[in-house]
Order: sequence, then C-alpha cells, then structure tokens
Amino acid sequence: MQLAILSLAPNAYSTKRLVAAANERGHKVQVLNTLRFAVDLAHELPELQYRGKPLADFDAVLPRIGASITFYGISVVRQFEQMGIYTPNSAEGIANSRDKLRSSQMLSSHAVAMPGTMFVRDRADVLPAIDAVGGAPVVIKLLEGTQGIGVILAPDKKVAEAVIETLQSTRQNVLIQKFIAESRGKDIRAFVVGDRVVGAMRRSASGNEFRSNVHRGGSTEAIELPDEYAKVAVQSAQIMGLRVAGVDMLESDFGPLVMEVNSSPGLQGIEGATELDIAGSIIDYVANHVSFPGLDVRQRLSVSADYGAAELTIPVDGPLVNKSIDESGLRDSDIVVLSLTRASQVIPNPRGTRVLEAGDELLCFGKLESLRNLVTERKRRRIRPAIQPLPDEPLGPETDT
Repeated sequence: MQLAILSLAPNAYSTKRLVAAANERGHKVQVLNTLRFAVDLAHELPELQYRGKPLADFDAVLPRIGASITFYGISVVRQFEQMGIYTPNSAEGIANSRDKLRSSQMLSSHAVAMPGTMFVRDRADVLPAIDAVGGAPVVIKLLEGTQGIGVILAPDKKVAEAVIETLQSTRQNVLIQKFIAESRGKDIRAFVVGDRVVGAMRRSASGNEFRSNVHRGGSTEAIELPDEYAKVAVQSAQIMGLRVAGVDMLESDFGPLVMEVNSSPGLQGIEGATELDIAGSIIDYVANHVSFPGLDVRQRLSVSADYGAAELTIPVDGPLVNKSIDESGLRDSDIVVLSLTRASQVIPNPRGTRVLEAGDELLCFGKLESLRNLVTERKRRRIRPAIQPLPDEPLGPETDT
C-alpha cells in the first residue's frame, strides 16, 4: 500500500508511530505537509500538486489535520476523495467534528446522550439558558476550542453571565453546558477504529483542575470499556462520518454522556495507558479497506425507485419480538435483513433461525413501501403556541447587520 500521512509535525509522537507501524507492515509511507499542497481546479479531472509538482500515486491518505488549519486541510482531503483516494476520515467528517455546535446537533438528532447544552446569542437569553441545563455551576465552551482551551467552569449565574458577555463581545460563539458533578474531573477517551473500540482510558484531572485533558496535566489509566460505552462511542464516530476517532465521554449517573468526537486523536496518551498498538490498528484498517474497498450500502442498493435500504429498531411491544427472521414475514414482504446489531455486537447476514429481541437494530434492503410500514413513526413534538414579543420589545431587522 502507498500511504500518505498529512501532518505539519513529522516528529510528533502520533505521526512517528503511524510511520513506524506502516513500515513494520511493509507499506510505503510518506509524510506530507498539508500546507504545501495546491488544489488544482484547472483540469477536467480533480488533481493535486505537492511542492509545485504533480502528486505521486497513493492508495490511501491518513489526515492529521490540526484545528489551526481546518479549512485548508479539509479542502485538501476533499480533493483526495474526489481523486478516488481512500481516507478513513472524510472531509465532511472532519468538518462535522471541528464544529462543536454542528456535532452536538448531529448527535442530538440521533438521540445520543450528552450533557444538557444550550446555544444562545442574545444576552437576555443567557440566564434562561443556564436554568434550562439545570442551573449553575455550568461549563462554558468556545466553539473553536481544543485540548481544553476555551473551556470555563462558572460556579454561579453571575459569573457565567459575565464570562459569556465578555466572550460574545469579542465575537466568540459559546455553548452553555450542564456541569456533571458526579464525573469528578474524570472522563473516558474511547479510541474508535472502523466499527470497534480498539482501546480506552480514563483521564483524571490534576489537583483542582476540572479539565482532564492530558495536555493540562491530567493522568491516564487503561480501562475495560463496558459494552454500553463502546456502542455509544462507535455510534458517535459513525454519525460524524469518521472511521478513526477519539470519543470523549463522561460517566454520569445515567450512563455515558458524549462530550466530543475528535477527528485527529493523539496516540501518545492512549498507547501509553493501554500499552496497545493503536497505530497498528489504524494502519491495518486502512490497508484492509484499500485491499477490499467498502461500499456505501444505501447509495448502491437504492438503484431502483421502488427499493432501498433502511434501519429498523424492534420496539418492545412490536409484533416481531421473539420471532425468528424466517417467522417474521419479512421475506414475504420482499425485505432482506443485511445485518443485525444487538448491544455492541454486529451480526452480518444473520441466519433465518435468529430470534429477534426488543431493541435489535436491523439493516434491511427491500421494497420501500414495505419498509415504510415497519419504520416506527417518530413521536411528534408537542406544538407550543408562538411566543409573542412584548409591547416594548422591538423586533430585529430582517437581515443581520
């Protein structure tokens, strides 16, 4: 395999470990400076130049895009994708993970549990937003912050209001998030590669610091990740569009709460804590994909106007519970079960004798009309009356100036 690693820091631990793991497996690897690419849009087919010369042929590219060059780095990764070169982390996936607001909206839309979070713009909405997440203390986060920078714990409403007002006056966008006291300055980093967690560690804050980032002096320890946490981690990475990701979660009284999905997770902390070859897992995953490329199942199977793919969840009181796939009548309705997910276990091409249980998630292909009848209708949100502006509250302009 011809592999390119995009990195501004060839001597960084993560980059050196990926190079070493690729070399150990007999692959040819080059570290390329992300900022030295030129995106060539002048030809009929998408091309890239590197240091002023046409780019060599590569089978795959592994992006290590830092937050400081997100926009340009995403453009380069997108060009690689358009050239048909495989990358485990797509340009869209990296963009999703870098925008804390966008990633929170995406996770929320898939019912992934997170600490209560609000995003407001007007000063008058700050105090109601704090109440909405459960009251002070609250965590205030800059949308563009990394490695714990731009994360502030406000002990009471007045401090929170002053901090938010100050940040917004400098044109910073912030999130207001519930402080999970029971986590006690600890969180979990689950390292996801493909569809599994290849290593996990618990990070603990140092002293009175509430941020557990290793860059802020936090300590680490390897842990055996419970299935519930592993499932949430893999699901969160896949929602973002990432095949290599670090998923940070809090241990709450109600189970795992996702804080962040990192598209360029560092290797030093996780390998040091677990003593596992995480870099090798990444290289093996990329090499396997190059040897046997995956397919976008929904896109490829939806070739007929009458057929398509859908994900179905078996409800507790559903008619399919405790029936085998053969007994379910799915095949008679022209529906084929491609895979079954139960807890953190994925069962591809399940046998017809497999008995279905409540909570099973099925990936199916079949007649769209039949699939629509099986998809559980989303609960409609309660429609609230429109809030009328107070008589002395002026309406804003139609356009933002």
